[in-house]
Amino acid sequence: MNIIRYPERLEWNFLLKRSALQTESLRETVCEILEKVRTQGDRAVISYEEQFDKVKLNSLEVTEKEFEEAEKEVDIKLKAAIMLALNNIQTFHSSQKFASKKIETLPGVTCWQKAVAIEKVGLYVPGGTAPLFSTVLMLAAPAQIAGCKEIILCTPPNREGKIHPAILYAARVAGVKRVFKTGGIQAIGAMAYGTSSIPKVYKIFGPGNQFVTVAKQQVALRDVAIDMPAGPSEVAVLADETANPTFVASDLLSQAEHGADSQAILITTSETLIDKVAEEVDRQLSELPRKSLAEKSLQSSKLILVRNMQEAIDMINEYAPEHLIIETKDYTDIAEKITNAGSVFLGSYSPESAGDYASGTNHTLPTNGYAKAYSGVSLDSFIRKITFQEITREGIATIGPAIQVMAANEHLDAHKNAITVRLNEKL
Repeated sequence: MNIIRYPERLEWNFLLKRSALQTESLRETVCEILEKVRTQGDRAVISYEEQFDKVKLNSLEVTEKEFEEAEKEVDIKLKAAIMLALNNIQTFHSSQKFASKKIETLPGVTCWQKAVAIEKVGLYVPGGTAPLFSTVLMLAAPAQIAGCKEIILCTPPNREGKIHPAILYAARVAGVKRVFKTGGIQAIGAMAYGTSSIPKVYKIFGPGNQFVTVAKQQVALRDVAIDMPAGPSEVAVLADETANPTFVASDLLSQAEHGADSQAILITTSETLIDKVAEEVDRQLSELPRKSLAEKSLQSSKLILVRNMQEAIDMINEYAPEHLIIETKDYTDIAEKITNAGSVFLGSYSPESAGDYASGTNHTLPTNGYAKAYSGVSLDSFIRKITFQEITREGIATIGPAIQVMAANEHLDAHKNAITVRLNEKL
């Protein structure tokens, strides 16, 4: 890992830079694949599955028999862990339900909102180097609680044409009835446009590689909504001299093993901690099965020593990490000063992996600094709020003259007349 001591603020932009997403170079390929999926449907999806996932499929949808076989293959301990996580995720997201409230802004003028579920949603779960069954829970649970009528899931199959059994088990217990064997750009295109097998949805959720990210951004221009822009995963640890270097090193490595383009950063006021963490990272790294991936990630990761805690807080808010772990003696006070982060983990016993799996919060979060403007996935991500207003004769008499003046000054005479005819109505 790179060790940086006492950087000047002018250096922060360069220091906190992420790995660049090569979106422009990918866009031509992405658009070509999307267009073929749009025009050729299942035929294109099956062809691209053979090209990219090296599997020749006769059909795309997972059968009931495959769901049943998957359930038998999942170890009972993993089933119990999945159910515990699902229960916590459901409990936390259920607490976010919207309560509608009517507001009388003036006598005779009443306004309110109603929460309505997005009817059709598509969940994307990557294949890649690990079966992300936890992402199934994070996306399907709030979709179910919101009341989405149609929830479909796309995920790439292996070379035998099978979906990992834990993904299918998680989908079934979380309430997803339809799962399709496709990944990458072709999966995003299929959900955006619809094919004879895969329904068109109104919003697409889920992480993915750079191709998936660009595909989501492309279809979002005019065809479908998406959850958020996404990039490689990242963690920042904010720590002082009281932090446990073994814990800090484990948190940095748990992020680094996600992939070669993941980023892990430690920002601390303690030089002693930096040295101990560096040693502990080397020790723990040697024992990891995914050592080679983590090593590549650590090449762009950093241990940063700053002058004081306020500087550390300012640097965190500038970086806007996807995940932030605060391991300091006064972590509650420091947390109040954090304004830019996707999800925050407080104290020595709140590792990022808790939120990734089972504490109940959602792990689908804004990356690449988007935490300055975006929230992570929540119940709100799966609903729309429709506004209503009811105005009585008394109400229109009260606000009508103001509307007339405003409409006249915007040169919108028909708007003004819609008020005038009501004000002039004879009883």
